[in-house]
Amino acid sequence: MHFELSEEQQMIRQAARDFAQTELKPGVIERDEHQKFPAEQVKKLGELGFLGMMVDPKYNGGGMDTVSYVLVMEELSKVDASASVVVSVNNSLVCYGLEAYGSEEQKEKYLKPLAAGEKIGAFCLSEPEAGSDATSQQTTAEDKGDYYLLNGTKNWITNGGTASTYLVIAQTHKELKHKGINVFIVEKGTPGFTIGPKENKLGIRGSDTHSLMFNDVKVPKENRIGDDGFGFKFAMKTLEGGRIGIAAQALGIASGAYELALAYAKERKAFGKPIADHQAIAFKLADMATQIEAARLLVHKAAWLKDQGLPYTLEGSMAKLFASKVAMDVTVEAVQIHGGYGFVKEYHVERLMRDAKITQIYEGTSEIQKLVISRSILG
Repeated sequence: MHFELSEEQQMIRQAARDFAQTELKPGVIERDEHQKFPAEQVKKLGELGFLGMMVDPKYNGGGMDTVSYVLVMEELSKVDASASVVVSVNNSLVCYGLEAYGSEEQKEKYLKPLAAGEKIGAFCLSEPEAGSDATSQQTTAEDKGDYYLLNGTKNWITNGGTASTYLVIAQTHKELKHKGINVFIVEKGTPGFTIGPKENKLGIRGSDTHSLMFNDVKVPKENRIGDDGFGFKFAMKTLEGGRIGIAAQALGIASGAYELALAYAKERKAFGKPIADHQAIAFKLADMATQIEAARLLVHKAAWLKDQGLPYTLEGSMAKLFASKVAMDVTVEAVQIHGGYGFVKEYHVERLMRDAKITQIYEGTSEIQKLVISRSILG
């Protein structure tokens, strides 16, 4: 068993760490306050190759492994989860889905600019009546011969307003239930496709989250990914990798809060000595460090399995379930260690606590992860 990172992986991690500190940290509180999308920072992430890290270089990608990807996700998420979720969606859901299952024409037209960071993608699965129950798609795609007619609404779509390329899951054959679902590439600006107002959220407030409406949207037949009825399988396979990315995001949020709490505990004095020297605080820090290391090992194992071409469904769900709980637990304790200062925005930890919550909800709730895990262990 080898736990050390390669020299290349260490360099990638350091590059992400430097970017987070120099590009993301300045203005992160203001962006959270005003729900401002980090457009300039995302553009730079694209230029550095972080938006298509795992894509084959022949499609403008970085050709990196999943372990490198989760290292980047952790470092970015320590500072700004609103920026890191753009990296997660573009890599894990959009680019992965197109590269793994798209046609050569689709890869040339859509994957290349996405992997190069020239465009941003969105993954459109959730609906008002279809969240955890992804089989209950009410958005319909009626086969009209050489095109499909798309009608319906999608909810909670990350990059909803800033994306150019949308992967939309819709029901074509209702009588076939989940076997009648398809996935389509829809371009922004297509007639009948409208974007709702930005959601006013608890956390990841800089992230661009919208509802999307489709009213008789014509989608060319060549924009369907895979065979007729492949959409549900596409969504489930894509989300398996997405869970690893969100687990890494949760890990990063926890790590960022821990690092802030550790530094504060060494500086802040009470009863004549640094609060870190008081057992009540020292034990909190010990628990936080242990939880984070356990989460990191789960995340890295899931990423490693994916890189080896081995099954990773169980490990990915375990990583997301545990890391998201660690993110909540650690951020709450980080606020507590800061005392009254933890309740003040300029100390960052209250924002990390708010950002942590979504990691237990999106790309499969904690309850869904327990369902996946229990089915796996019970056979």
